[in-house]
Amino acid sequence: MGAISAVFYFLSQHPFLAMPLYPLAAWGIGALLARLTRWRGWMFLGVIGLILAAVSPFFASAVNAMFLNAVGTTGTAVIVHSEETSSTLNDSNIWYYEAVLRTADGRNVETSFDTMSASLYPWRNEIAIPPEGERFVVKYVPSFPRNIAIMVDQSPYGRQRLIARDREPVETATAKLAAAPDDPTFRDDLRQALRGFIARHATDADPALIATYRARLAALEAGSATGRRD
Repeated sequence: MGAISAVFYFLSQHPFLAMPLYPLAAWGIGALLARLTRWRGWMFLGVIGLILAAVSPFFASAVNAMFLNAVGTTGTAVIVHSEETSSTLNDSNIWYYEAVLRTADGRNVETSFDTMSASLYPWRNEIAIPPEGERFVVKYVPSFPRNIAIMVDQSPYGRQRLIARDREPVETATAKLAAAPDDPTFRDDLRQALRGFIARHATDADPALIATYRARLAALEAGSATGRRD
């Protein structure tokens, strides 16, 4: 498993250097199959290799993260150095990071990655790198620990991002009801948003926030019950 992890590490950390390998490997496999089966259609695999090479800079790290999530061992890591580079991605500078992994058996392993090559799980259309100095959860293969996947939703910074994202529907529904206090649709929207947030984050959000949301939900439900009696 360590050899496979090393291959995924190379493909995710050096996607542009790895680009020629995809068509070459696909062509080689196609040539072998064509020779064994006497069907030259297998050479079409070379085209698939070209397609994989074209998309690999965008998805190699995501595939690596899925691999490590499936077979990896859980550990923790912390970024000890971050540095802005002159390279850019979507008009923003790429950052280079150095981190120290603490393995499950207590070893400390140095590793590094950058904005493009960071393997984040689950994969989303955003790059959420942990803050420098804050410990986060990772997965790795013990025989090749340098290759890590950052488990975003299991790490404190990732949970905070989820909580902030899930508060947005509550705040939006609150603003709508404030603009039209007598609108029953806006009242129901806020009730549903509060219920959803409490159900998802009753155990990991700020207890004071959960208590506030529960009180607001109780007030809404009491108001609805009063309205039905009237």
